[in-house]
Amino acid sequence: MTRFGYTLMTEQSGPKELVRYAVGAERVGFDFEVSSDHYFPWLDSMGHSPYAWTVLGAVAQATERVELMTYVTCPTMRYHPAVVAQKAATLAVLSDERFILGLGAGENLNEHVVGERWPAVGERHDMLEEALHIIRELLDGEHLTYEGEHFRVDSARLWDVPARPVEIGVAVSGEQSVHRFATMADHLVSTQPTAEPLKLWAKVRGEAGLGASRSIGQLPICWDPDVDAAVERAHRTFRWFGGGWGVNADLPTTRGFTDASQFVRPEDVASSIPCGPDLDAIVEAVSTFWDAGFTDIALVQVGDEGQQAFLDNAAGPLLEKLRAAAPDGAH
Repeated sequence: MTRFGYTLMTEQSGPKELVRYAVGAERVGFDFEVSSDHYFPWLDSMGHSPYAWTVLGAVAQATERVELMTYVTCPTMRYHPAVVAQKAATLAVLSDERFILGLGAGENLNEHVVGERWPAVGERHDMLEEALHIIRELLDGEHLTYEGEHFRVDSARLWDVPARPVEIGVAVSGEQSVHRFATMADHLVSTQPTAEPLKLWAKVRGEAGLGASRSIGQLPICWDPDVDAAVERAHRTFRWFGGGWGVNADLPTTRGFTDASQFVRPEDVASSIPCGPDLDAIVEAVSTFWDAGFTDIALVQVGDEGQQAFLDNAAGPLLEKLRAAAPDGAH
């Protein structure tokens, strides 16, 4: 069964609005909700970046059914992994075990705020691997003392943990990261609708005797009754999207993203993000993910100003179309 999710985009909405949207997304029928975890938006025009974990705590109390997930948290610089483990355990308890911890190697945009140097990607993956060991041990209820190359933990234990361990998803970007993290995580996270990483992930897990896992993707859309308004909004707030993770992970400031995207035209954005009222065009864009093998697909509705109208007018009919078109005829 293909699951369809809604993104709580903290970079474009304030905390109270995000909680309201979360309730509306559950009511209209989304299966899960993911939250970004940033210190900065990508562009100043986006205008927000509240603390994701506070928002998710409120959402856990305001909703009853939807799964919740960080998409994704970096557990290596801005947060120590022992603190991430505590946050994840608490949120799992608050949500009655509806929480999945999504982790990744991070972006300079958010991690530079603590004043440390920005490591190269290989070192960031080393740090993420250590962090995963620490988080797993603590979520399993272990009393942990640890000394690694990047992190130390001194006699730590989590006192409030859910009855079953929190599942972990890890964002991967290529063959190296798939080999490294497929046996350490429960689920794969990616924003690229390509089949090869999913096949390799399943192969590595199968060879290790591990069971099947979920593949959780995400893509932006910009629904609006007016095509021109949708294209303008997507260009104003989401033109950074086309840079890709290899570029976006290393830029340190919103000014850098503004400069890097200055020559991106509205038509360039419209060619990669479905814009306007055509729900069939959105279904076609989403289908690239299930064709690649993704089990879970989260939508990002671009722009705060169009969010409530999307939930009120388009989300329900869109979910019906998506579930009818998905390979399994989802629910």
